[in-house]
Amino acid sequence: MRTTAIVLAAGRGARMRSALPKGLHLLAGRPLAYYAATVAERVSGAPPLVVLGPSADRLREALGGRAVYLTQPEPQGNAHAVLQARELLQDQAGPILVIPADMPLLSEATLRRMLASHTQHQATLTLLAVGPGDPRGRGRLVHDRAGAVSGVVAEGACTPEQLASCDLNSGVYYFSAGWMWEQLPRLRLRHSGESDLADLVGLAHVQGLAPDVVYAGDRDEVIDVNSRVDLAEAGELLRARINRAWMEAGVTLLSPSTTYIDADVTIGPDTTILPNTFLRGRTSIGSDCRIGPDTMVEDSAIADRCRVTMSVLEGAAMEESSDIGPFGHLRKGARLCRGAHMGNFGEMKNATLGPNSLMGHFSYLGDAEVGANVNIGCGTITCNFDGKRKNPTVIEDGAFIGSDSLLVAPVRVGRGAKTGAGSVVTHDIPAGAVAYGVPARVREGAAPSSGSKPSSREVDAGPAAPGSAPSRE
Repeated sequence: MRTTAIVLAAGRGARMRSALPKGLHLLAGRPLAYYAATVAERVSGAPPLVVLGPSADRLREALGGRAVYLTQPEPQGNAHAVLQARELLQDQAGPILVIPADMPLLSEATLRRMLASHTQHQATLTLLAVGPGDPRGRGRLVHDRAGAVSGVVAEGACTPEQLASCDLNSGVYYFSAGWMWEQLPRLRLRHSGESDLADLVGLAHVQGLAPDVVYAGDRDEVIDVNSRVDLAEAGELLRARINRAWMEAGVTLLSPSTTYIDADVTIGPDTTILPNTFLRGRTSIGSDCRIGPDTMVEDSAIADRCRVTMSVLEGAAMEESSDIGPFGHLRKGARLCRGAHMGNFGEMKNATLGPNSLMGHFSYLGDAEVGANVNIGCGTITCNFDGKRKNPTVIEDGAFIGSDSLLVAPVRVGRGAKTGAGSVVTHDIPAGAVAYGVPARVREGAAPSSGSKPSSREVDAGPAAPGSAPSRE
């Protein structure tokens, strides 16, 4: 029979001390509630029903079309939250899985093991338990004289013996649908004014229906996030899972404890990630790359055989065999083409550095298109903003931009053209021409040799020699 999953995400999360709904706090780059919704969907084979609070529009937007949404108008407990789904599910005969939205480490394997036990024992109710240990405020399972589970006692109502030795209730359940819908309205409110699903355990026992209990193999799975401390603890555990999975897939992490990889990141085999590296968002990294140390890559695409050293990439792309760093910055829309090199203290925004082009150090390219085999000399700046709008710069194949050149956009430097060191380029430079000076002027004839004097037509042109080309070293 088909299983339906209900994810409870209506909690206020007061202990988070945040204006942000608890389910929206990020864990490995994803909203906290994403994990419960995802594992619920995998087990049930259909989008889960997610019960939200009255002001959870942002959480609905974050999860998108992966769920069917219901609203609990007032915070009256998790049993009342489940009742919001009765109208949709009351005719369903299959088991119903109920999980909290704040339990991000719960595995599909554990939920399937619960379902198998629930089906095998034809149980009315199956709960996930964990042995004695850190209670985290959980209720304790109590047993009758025959050893069967007879109920769940809230932590505040436990005897000293129960506090010390009893197994813990995780709050994850499978229910027989018909029985659950019949019993939920019968639950009494607790002193808090809320109804609790845990009370169904005692109700089943009174009716002679022995609750089925499955124990979590790994108690870390049932960590629930109620505070920033819990969020950090779950984050460490999730990060260890992610890092281990990538190492098992052929990626080298020199220091897993200082490597931070978001859940949506992909990495090719034989890539090495050095310490203090953050791979965030929807980042993809190819094979045989070397990333780090002290690097942040966010929402960027890095192809095979690339090198990123002590640099920051945001919404950028690197093609095969390109490299950047140390201390480089690729901002949104930046692209290093195949074999391109961007050295220390360079920055690009909405710009392309063409195949095998070099930008050695201390330069800025904004709103620029640079062709192949171009040299960008030290201190080059594309002056792309005129105070009202961003303007483009185009540098064609084989051009040589001398050190400290300022390219005042919109401007085009033609194929094979050169600028002298310190030039301020305010007009297009034809292909093959040499321009220098402030403002830069095109010099007729061959490029000046060292020590030559400018002609009368060059007196106001400024410095007379192109800048030297930087090497990759």
